[in-house]
Amino acid sequence: MSALDWNDLQYVLAVARDGAYAAAGRRLRTDPTTVARRVRAIESALHVKLFERATDGQMRPTEAGEVVIARAQVVEAEIGGLSEVVERVDGAVSGLVRVTAVPLLVNRVLVPALPTLLTSHPDLRIELIGDGRDLNLNRRDADVAVRLARPQDAVGSRIFARRIGLLRYAVYTREADKQNAQTLPWVAYEARMGTFPPAQWINRAAQTGGFAPAAVNDAESLLQCVQAGLGRSLLPCIVADHAAGLARVDYRGPALLEREIWTLIHPDVRHLARVSAVLAWIEATLAGGAV
Repeated sequence: MSALDWNDLQYVLAVARDGAYAAAGRRLRTDPTTVARRVRAIESALHVKLFERATDGQMRPTEAGEVVIARAQVVEAEIGGLSEVVERVDGAVSGLVRVTAVPLLVNRVLVPALPTLLTSHPDLRIELIGDGRDLNLNRRDADVAVRLARPQDAVGSRIFARRIGLLRYAVYTREADKQNAQTLPWVAYEARMGTFPPAQWINRAAQTGGFAPAAVNDAESLLQCVQAGLGRSLLPCIVADHAAGLARVDYRGPALLEREIWTLIHPDVRHLARVSAVLAWIEATLAGGAV
């Protein structure tokens, strides 16, 4: 069997991460047909099937595919780590930085602030990934992660974590309903979100105020429910203070929620000029508006 090169393995990793040839093609800046052809060529060379299409239409790795993906991730980490380590620390602020955070912060805070960063550094390119899951920094799924809790030991000793501030919450309702806020029901998260800190706080508050006849599993949906006049709810101030048609209201009850804001970064890219610039922008944007 002939040896595979790194260009072959990139197609396998892209399909594994995105679950579809089209999405993998966008990641690699090529067309889905090319991705499918290259994957089939790798399968032919290895004499195994690497992916199968699941009932939801997504491409799922076979057992053999999992083995190949694991080895490909090792190769990717070594190549990526080598290129980043040797890059000059005082180099120009240019190139790609991938940042992941929960969708609400990406859509409502980071994206609106993006022109400021790109005006200062026109050669910089940012990929903002709205995802509440802990993307793997060791695999370089992202360069920087913004999380709303102290990292657990499972994050790993190779990840550099820094607390940059607090995300403060308050109770909001629709501006037109502000005078009647104390009588409104609480818009809450659906039952499976029961361990989520904002969901726990709302559930305690709703024991006296009652629940609205709608529940959601996402903070953006929660905000839009309040904007639609379905009731009151707990929202992060950095977002809700700037949302159209919302008003902060007094709340007499348990202390309002505060959550720590942390940035996580792989040490191989921590000292790169482009990453340092993005970290400074994140801290000014999130911490500056949240504390």
